[in-house]
Amino acid sequence: MTATSYPESSLTPPTPELSISEFGAQKALTILAQSGKDNAGVRVFIKSGGCSGYQYGMAIDDRELDGDTIVVDRGVKLLVDRMSLPLLRGSEVDFVENMMGGGFTVHNPNATSNCGCGHSFRTDGSQSPDGEGSGGCGS
Repeated sequence: MTATSYPESSLTPPTPELSISEFGAQKALTILAQSGKDNAGVRVFIKSGGCSGYQYGMAIDDRELDGDTIVVDRGVKLLVDRMSLPLLRGSEVDFVENMMGGGFTVHNPNATSNCGCGHSFRTDGSQSPDGEGSGGCGS
């Protein structure tokens, strides 16, 4: 059997399920080191709520649940449950600092509308799950 070679330009790397920026990774690694949890990662999830229908959530988690997608990027383990993955696919976790302080945020290519505070979003044609999402920004 002979190997077929393809020009490098024809090889397109797959879109990562989820990634983290360099600055986000630095902040996450510091927080993970201080957590006292062995083999912990950052769980990124979606829940209903916020002013746009869906809300981002993040937590330090040392459990890998059945159905989780686990991505290690820049030394940070990112965990996403199977229900959140379709809404987060291709997103980048980042850390931003501004005059009000700093915090983690998600740059989500699937979001068609974002709340002014950046904590909630909507996708094309989607309603809030279970009729929720009428709360104000940050709820």
